[in-house]
Amino acid sequence: MFGNARKAISAYQKVGVDAAIEVADPHRLILLLFSGAQAAIGNARTAMQQQQIAAKGEAISKAIDIIGNGLKVSLDLEKGGEIAERLDALYDYLVLLLLRANLNNDLHALEEVSGLLEEIHSAWRDISPNAVQQAVA
Repeated sequence: MFGNARKAISAYQKVGVDAAIEVADPHRLILLLFSGAQAAIGNARTAMQQQQIAAKGEAISKAIDIIGNGLKVSLDLEKGGEIAERLDALYDYLVLLLLRANLNNDLHALEEVSGLLEEIHSAWRDISPNAVQQAVA
């Protein structure tokens, strides 16, 4: 009985995320990537605490994918200058921390990644596309 409800909820959430991605501007897409990475890290934390090895590995892999193939790839190293270079290096560091967390069941490494991501996410939330356009004009 609950299995079908969980599938329905999961499908609904996926449709909601898919719809949000389809209508999102680039700024909003980055915010969604940060949120997705944080959610994956939260799932990894829970799985690690409950000693669910497969679920932990899947959640950490998802976080790595979002950081490495989403956030990192979105950087424009030519136009972004030093900030983009530093973020690029930071994303590499976060991926290494996640790998260590997975291999060693290192909850502290997960917390460090989550904290660093939240700092960047918070700064990104404070940047409105309108403010950026006004600064350029």
